[in-house]
Amino acid sequence: LNRNNTQKITPTKTTSVKAQAIETASAAISQQQVDTIVEETKVPTLQWQSVKVKSGDSLALIFDRAGFSPRTLHDITTVGKATKALKKIMPGQIIKFGANNDGKLEELRYQQDIVTTLVVTAADKGFEATTEKRELETREKLASAVIESNFWNAGISAGLEPNVIMNLANIFGWDIDFGLDLRKGDHFNIIYETKFLDGEEVKTGQIIAAEFVNQGEVFQAIRHADGSYYAPNGRSMKKSFLRAPVNFRYISSNFTKKRFHPVQKRWKAHRGTDYAAPTGTPVVAAGKGRVIKSTYDKYNGHHVFIQHGDKYVTKYLHFSKRKVKKGDIVKQGQVIGLLGATGLASGPHLHYEFLVDGVHRNPRTVQLPKAAPIDKK
Repeated sequence: LNRNNTQKITPTKTTSVKAQAIETASAAISQQQVDTIVEETKVPTLQWQSVKVKSGDSLALIFDRAGFSPRTLHDITTVGKATKALKKIMPGQIIKFGANNDGKLEELRYQQDIVTTLVVTAADKGFEATTEKRELETREKLASAVIESNFWNAGISAGLEPNVIMNLANIFGWDIDFGLDLRKGDHFNIIYETKFLDGEEVKTGQIIAAEFVNQGEVFQAIRHADGSYYAPNGRSMKKSFLRAPVNFRYISSNFTKKRFHPVQKRWKAHRGTDYAAPTGTPVVAAGKGRVIKSTYDKYNGHHVFIQHGDKYVTKYLHFSKRKVKKGDIVKQGQVIGLLGATGLASGPHLHYEFLVDGVHRNPRTVQLPKAAPIDKK
């Protein structure tokens, strides 16, 4: 209706809104025209179906299973950046299709994660795509535990998710060797974030603050707005190098000036530390640097050397597979290879060497350079 010609309608007990609307507009339009307008403005009822993504599925198979043509699929996937999310579908996820009475697709809904939903709707020409995001509520939780058998079990008993347990170990990993230094009676306390959606806990967030008591020594860490963790005095919890570049089961051979080589059957210096773990265990760069060697030979097997500035070099031997190439710039904690037993190795392990100014140092005891402290202000 023309806004300039409309009148305020006050319903009465005996007269319906629709009847008054017709009476008010009767001078301008007929009752049949009003009925047409009411009918045309009704929201159409869509017929919905949900299609679960199966292993080996493609978008073409999914759309065909839902009864929609390749042309419809093409029109949707070429809308723009938003619909590129459909190309990353995973088995188990759900795509919902809403069709009109003629079987034409009017709306598609794909929940990308717990807060993000892709919505594709039919438009005058093709389709339009939008992304709906729901807000998560953040709450804080406190957890504490005493180590009885091992750190992992203590974390589980405290109700922590695996990712929180690993993050806690990462925070203190520069000061505590979680493979060798822990003792029964060590304990920790942490405050961490949890995320809620519609009153239900759906995921865990960052650790806000933590305390770890190891063999009587107290370590504390607080998360700053920059995302890094610092001790109460402002000292960074990070070091320039990780103490151990792999999650190992045990040390099979320490740094020593004289050791009987299990393969060569002779006494010789062992200028690194051997960390035993299953084949395929990820090995990470101990610090940021540049890969100066990534190759294979019959002695070292698959191996990688990394230069860290002018002073330090770290060496990683006996990989089953290398993940970097010469010249690559790597970050601390980046996976550079998979543990194995290539070259002169009696079993799966990582042989790790740490050199300072070209001289081999014990990786387990060498004084590691510290990261910059928090800004004084």
